Amino acid sequence: MINPSHPPLEIFLKPGEYCFAEQDTRIRTVLGSCVSITFWHPQLRVGGMCHYMLPKRSNIRWKDARPAPDGRYADEAIALMLKKIDVVGAAYKEYQVTLSGGSNMFPGLRKNMTPLIGDQNVQAGRQLIKHHRFLYMDEYQADTGYLNVVFEVWSGAVWIKRGDILAITTPDPLHRSLG
Repeated sequence: MINPSHPPLEIFLKPGEYCFAEQDTRIRTVLGSCVSITFWHPQLRVGGMCHYMLPKRSNIRWKDARPAPDGRYADEAIALMLKKIDVVGAAYKEYQVTLSGGSNMFPGLRKNMTPLIGDQNVQAGRQLIKHHRFLYMDEYQADTGYLNVVFEVWSGAVWIKRGDILAITTPDPLHRSLG
């Protein structure tokens, strides 16, 4: 439980960022086709969130050493979170996780596309959660629109508010004489 005389530390994650914190923290983000995964240990009251944009980095051959892990990619965001979780020392299966996001942000533009990026992001998250044997608690994937996600580390509560996207329209040209 949070101390009412001591307001929580407020963290806002941008795409590619992650945070692991103690119980006096609230972590927020806004998602479209991106995905966030929250991690919470109910006994230790620690947890975190990552916000990734793509399922994985492209298969480019690196001339030199592979670059440092980047939180914009699902597999690398989870690897970064695992480093923070490993410091705590609790087993992965003791962490409750929630996956959110993966919306279609441009529903009017879908024309025989391979799986949408949001769907690919959700699938990557599911596979990583299963692979690392986290306790998969919940998932929220909106068809379209954006999500505001709020994670309260002191309680493990994940709050989600859905927002609509504006329709993409092509404006009609004005047909008038300028003379």
